[in-house]
Amino acid sequence: MNPKNRSKGKVFLVGAGPGDPDLLTRKAERVIKDADMVLYDKLVDERVIALVPQKAELMDVGKDQAHHKVPQFKINELLVKYARSGKTVVRLKGGDPYVFGRGGEEAEELIAHGVEVEVVPGISSAVAVPAYAGIPVTHRNYASTLTIITGHEAAGNELQWDVLARLDGTLVILMGVSTLAENVSNLIAFGKSARTPAAIIAQGTTRDQTVVVGTLDDIARKAEAADVTAPAVLIVGDVVKLRDTLEPRNANAGNH
Repeated sequence: MNPKNRSKGKVFLVGAGPGDPDLLTRKAERVIKDADMVLYDKLVDERVIALVPQKAELMDVGKDQAHHKVPQFKINELLVKYARSGKTVVRLKGGDPYVFGRGGEEAEELIAHGVEVEVVPGISSAVAVPAYAGIPVTHRNYASTLTIITGHEAAGNELQWDVLARLDGTLVILMGVSTLAENVSNLIAFGKSARTPAAIIAQGTTRDQTVVVGTLDDIARKAEAADVTAPAVLIVGDVVKLRDTLEPRNANAGNH
């Protein structure tokens, strides 16, 4: 059924991917172009925003660590309000809505209010950003497990660094620029070798991508010297060694 034929509105939780607009899925593009209302996050590329039809209303609800333009509870209220008014609403998020995107919370809120909701998955930066830098997050000879971690812990849901430090596979830490030194120190303090290969990638999959490679004991210092800023992805594990072989030779990424 065409969304326009419904008597009630609907919310689509749409993943815009990691940065490169060419990584937007075909379904995401179709849904965006059919929207009446789009609430978008800070990390969504302007070329994806340009797909929104002129008839649709756009609202910037982006967040960063220091400032939340629109608090999460208010975003939830807006999604319910616009859907109940009969609109086709797109909640447009960087990466994937269900990978540290608070999409699960929004879906719960919508369902609790009787609003129809559909998730349109996006390519997560946890996988795509390392790939664009020549780092596969898994490899038969280096890592058979992948653990994705948030760099900012929610109160009452603290990370178990002692457990994470003992894992032999790949660790990918998202949203952890401001806590980089603390995070790597925790891993080392709980037994992870200070010589474990590590890389931090800023502005991944975009023309401004910057890649900094080192080890746990020096990656924070190197990142600071390279003036790495969010958004950035930290990769910890032996798969980082593969960058020397797999780094795209036509990439525009900086190297440090």
